[in-house]
Amino acid sequence: MLDVCHRSPPPDQFLMNNFLGFDMWHLNITDFSLAVIGHYGKAITNLVLSRLPNVNERGFWVIGVAQGLQNLVSLTITSCLGVTDASMEAIGKGCPNLKQMYLRRCCFVSDSGLVAFAKAAGSLENLQLEECNRVTQYGIIGALSNFKTKLKSLTLVKCVGVTDIDVEVSMFSPCESLQSITIQNCPGLGSASLAMIGKLCPQLQHVDLTGLNHITDAGLLPLLENCEAGLVNVNLKGCSNLTDNIVSALARLHGGTLKVLNLDGCCYVTDASLVAIADDCLLLDDLDVSKSAITDAGIAVLSDAKQLNLRVLSLSGCPYVSNKSVPFLMKLGQALLGLNIKNSNAIGYNAIRFLVGKLWRCDILV
Repeated sequence: MLDVCHRSPPPDQFLMNNFLGFDMWHLNITDFSLAVIGHYGKAITNLVLSRLPNVNERGFWVIGVAQGLQNLVSLTITSCLGVTDASMEAIGKGCPNLKQMYLRRCCFVSDSGLVAFAKAAGSLENLQLEECNRVTQYGIIGALSNFKTKLKSLTLVKCVGVTDIDVEVSMFSPCESLQSITIQNCPGLGSASLAMIGKLCPQLQHVDLTGLNHITDAGLLPLLENCEAGLVNVNLKGCSNLTDNIVSALARLHGGTLKVLNLDGCCYVTDASLVAIADDCLLLDDLDVSKSAITDAGIAVLSDAKQLNLRVLSLSGCPYVSNKSVPFLMKLGQALLGLNIKNSNAIGYNAIRFLVGKLWRCDILV
């Protein structure tokens, strides 16, 4: 599949760009097809290449070396066996204005290709790798070290090759520009990796570690301690080994900047975490403690926090939150715009009806 977006072309390019606007799924896309795009796609800004079994390494290589995609801003490549280390380097060199690169299930891209791409792609701001399993932690660290001043966002999803390694971080240059990192369902990435990321990326503001159920308080703490800019959005959904200790540290270190916190599925999180949040989080407006061990007492603490001004609160699947929380939820409801109490079975039907009737400004999910 090939999909493109382009700016209004000059007359001599109209025919080609108009052709490229059609659905080409049913066509036999080959190396020659990509060579044409590489040479004549001067107006193309967004290019999507998906499942091209007849395109080999040369086809993707010529996209870069042809020097025709000077205005390409976003490139998405999915399930293309022709994408190799050599073609990644060529794309980086031949697309000087590329800002977004999404690479999914490209199994022949390894560390050397990723680092070569990082050295060449001087304008890249957003990099996403999904199921690129030949890429390891060496490749990620090497790429971050070479992006240095432009890359703002890095996303790793289901990259099983990324595992903890023992390496001296001082050997690499920091990536001062990176503000957001998302690492989802990468089973080999653990405490050592998080510590290295924290040291290499001191300006992080957004951290998403969804599904990393093996990381511990001790592993996450160095990352929190090295985030100099102040974390704004932290997603720890499914990080089931984390406890109150790390939530307290997060609130203490970043309570002045933190606005969104997701602790869904952190089953060891208790009322002690809510006490820390109530005491130290000045700007928090979205809190998710679904499927945790909090109780009515913790909700009472939140309702009494004078500086806290929550807009969204999620308590889904909290077995220890009961009808006793209704007065506290009513108090919080003066500011709440969203409340999730779905599957919190200790809150009875009548209590739910009461809340729905009284908190008419609040969208309540039951």
